Amino acid sequence: MSVAFDHRDPGTPETSWRSVDIDAEPLSLTQSRLVVVAAHPDDETLGAGGLLATAAAAGLDITVIVATDGEAADPERRGAGLERRRELTAALYRLAPRARVRHLALPDGGLRENTRRLISLLTAELATFDPDDTLIAVTWWGDGHRDHRVLGETVRSIAHGARVIGIPIWYWHWGDPASPDPGPWQRLALTPRAIAAKSAAIAEHSSQQGGDRDDPILHGSMLAHFQRDHELFIDAGSAAPEPSVDPERFEEYFRTHDDPWGFDSRWYEQRKRALLTATLPRRRFSRTLELGCATGALTAELAARSDEIVAVDASPTAVARARDRVPEAIVEERVLPGDWPEGTWDLVVLSELGYYWSHDDLTTAVKRIVEGLREDGVVIACHWRRTIPDAVLDAAAVHRAIGRSGLQRLARHVEEDFILEAWTPYGVPSVAAAEGLA
Repeated sequence: MSVAFDHRDPGTPETSWRSVDIDAEPLSLTQSRLVVVAAHPDDETLGAGGLLATAAAAGLDITVIVATDGEAADPERRGAGLERRRELTAALYRLAPRARVRHLALPDGGLRENTRRLISLLTAELATFDPDDTLIAVTWWGDGHRDHRVLGETVRSIAHGARVIGIPIWYWHWGDPASPDPGPWQRLALTPRAIAAKSAAIAEHSSQQGGDRDDPILHGSMLAHFQRDHELFIDAGSAAPEPSVDPERFEEYFRTHDDPWGFDSRWYEQRKRALLTATLPRRRFSRTLELGCATGALTAELAARSDEIVAVDASPTAVARARDRVPEAIVEERVLPGDWPEGTWDLVVLSELGYYWSHDDLTTAVKRIVEGLREDGVVIACHWRRTIPDAVLDAAAVHRAIGRSGLQRLARHVEEDFILEAWTPYGVPSVAAAEGLA
């Protein structure tokens, strides 16, 4: 949403907001990690300074990611961006001195023009966090400021299961208390210690509050909105979770392409299959399950190492081609994870499929993989690491889910393009140990 406003205007008086009873649920910090993502230095302090101080007091692991250095607030001032970085450091010392800080250094006012770079940098930062145990607070996508909107929408699109709340900042300046945004709102009550820490942190952002400026960004009317005994956030969790990708989209692609994704013609695909099969810790397996077999290029290589192989895909066209290519394999048309094949397996292969599932479907699939795995079984997963426009999740989310399932990682191979990992139940010996070499 774009809103026309001028920071030099007095804006909506704080007294008007204080007379409004905004319906809000209490914000509970049930996660062990907090990530605050700010468009500019001072956004984190103004809108979430109390949250940062509260989380620090509770012992949460805290990371603050700042998309720009805020240099456009004073474009004629040399070193303005560096000065704002120093102010941010001083403010965080007041609020959460042990917080990690990541500066993305993207152009102030230019996040929309640098969306691809923004997605890449944020994806790399968020990939290391467990989404089930992470609260992300980001500048609100409805705040009226373009950078705030782009950043908020971007974080929501790549959060992949983490809880996201929006930080309103400019909304208090231009919003109408007679018809407040419907939210849903979350309210965090602040202790006297958190209020004092936030007040001291706001003072550190002195370049925005006057000095030799005739038109300070943070004038008295604006600052009054952030002197409350509570903070309000907008919960993004009310949006319906993104569903798994419709299998019909893959069926259409298989029907219209003789060599979909270059499975047979591209050296990239041939090399990736060679690396996958080289990662298998045993020469032969008794019963193999391949999830998402496509046209059977990998199925053929797995069949050569298996006494029995069951290969599954949701596309009728892909299933027909895989049956023709690998007649010795049992190839079945199934929509996973709902129509899961019965039996137990000593090898399960999940290649280039997991990120098309919803978060819930991925959780179900991993559970069924582990439940059907024999005591000495092996799970192999391989996924493209770059952005896939129609994917629900990313490679990091898929491999994290398997890694949290209680299995031990046997091997890991990471390139710029893809990640390949192997897991086994705990207690299964390594290749060298199994052959008496270790």
